[in-house]
Amino acid sequence: MARTVWDSSVGKKTVMAVSGLVMLLYLVVHMIGNLKIFFGSGEFNHYAHWLRTLGEPFLHYEWALWIIRVALVAAVVAHATAAYQLSRRDIRARPSKYVHRKPRASYATRTMRWGGIILGLFIVWHILDLTTGTVHPGGFQSGHPYQNVVDTFSTWYGNIIYIVAMLALGLHIRHGFWSAAQTLGAGSRTRDRALKTVANVLALLLTAGFVAVPAGVMTGVVS
Repeated sequence: MARTVWDSSVGKKTVMAVSGLVMLLYLVVHMIGNLKIFFGSGEFNHYAHWLRTLGEPFLHYEWALWIIRVALVAAVVAHATAAYQLSRRDIRARPSKYVHRKPRASYATRTMRWGGIILGLFIVWHILDLTTGTVHPGGFQSGHPYQNVVDTFSTWYGNIIYIVAMLALGLHIRHGFWSAAQTLGAGSRTRDRALKTVANVLALLLTAGFVAVPAGVMTGVVS
């Protein structure tokens, strides 16, 4: 039954919708945590330490964090795989391009695929920068996330990469949330306007919330 569901287009769209909502929930929590940086290094570093001790003493140090990471990786892989396979299926069904694009297709809709690729590459860079410290500028300091964030956004390329990715994220959420609602049966003629409004507000708030951190470093509010 699981194989039959996965092989169908509806099944793949459902996987995309559910995994997308899981990642959206994480992004909301992650953004709120990021904004703690405006309360100073002590508050931000304490929050980062709390994430690693979450669930103690029932769970060991960092176990809860690793459970969250594994769940997110599974969501990202499921989302990307379903998106790729649906895209290939769409191309096979339509080997030649339409002469005219659909006039009602929004910019966000037309750039969902490229936005997904940009976000995938950003996730890799973000992990190598602030989790492993592999590409981190200025010397990565384990246990000092506040200083690591300041170091990253003290470089011009760190700001450009992050802001471009967050703009792509906003467009992705704007279309993806509404699309997920349609796939899961929440949409209707009477609710579509409300769902689109929620999608726009979520996209705007998340984009602004994430961009606020590099903007804070650039303006000296966070230093």
